[in-house]
Amino acid sequence: MTAPPRDTPLIEARKLTRILPETVPVTLVQDIDLTVSRNEFLAITGPSGSGKSSLLYLLGLLDRPTSGTLLVEGRDTGTMDEATLAETRLSMMGFIFQFHFLLPEFTARDNIAIPMRKLGRLSRREIDRRAEELLGSLGLGDHIHKRPDQLSGGQRQRVAVARALANDPVILLADEPTGSLDSRSSEQVFDTLRALVHERGKTVAMVTHDLDMANRADRRVHLVDGRIVPLNGAG
Repeated sequence: MTAPPRDTPLIEARKLTRILPETVPVTLVQDIDLTVSRNEFLAITGPSGSGKSSLLYLLGLLDRPTSGTLLVEGRDTGTMDEATLAETRLSMMGFIFQFHFLLPEFTARDNIAIPMRKLGRLSRREIDRRAEELLGSLGLGDHIHKRPDQLSGGQRQRVAVARALANDPVILLADEPTGSLDSRSSEQVFDTLRALVHERGKTVAMVTHDLDMANRADRRVHLVDGRIVPLNGAG
């Protein structure tokens, strides 16, 4: 596949709308115009129920919009079949959630190996080596063979970050990644995400309630009732 021109936005949403077809339809996000650039740390804020996570799931191809257009490196995802969407998610995107969702019976290394095995581009030896390198780069080199219940909350979340990086994605989509952590662990995870952008050239789109962290991102967008609104007076 030919690489897109460098000035092509990584992700571009045009009039993106997601409506749940309930008896009384529920609008999750409406008419979202948003561009996510390469090597950017984007924070998405807003009150509970404002559509932050819904927007993130649309950007990450976990949900399909009801209307509007979502482009990934200039490609219209609306024309992709499910297999192409899944391959795009697996190869280009990494996901981090508020709760780590590590498999409790697997070691840290084996949890990180899961997406690499699913993508199927590396041998078992290469997968294990990359998993160990990722853990070492996040300060967890001594915890390779530990299971999640043998790690602290902050350590588990850093393992989840390593898992999100397993297939060398261009963008990480993080939904309240520090929401279940104490302040010290939250800072460690935030610093890890910021370093991935500024030192490793990744892109991060992060939903957060923490306005201090949001204001330390490169850019912040604020949602109210499913729409992006100006930040003036948003808090």
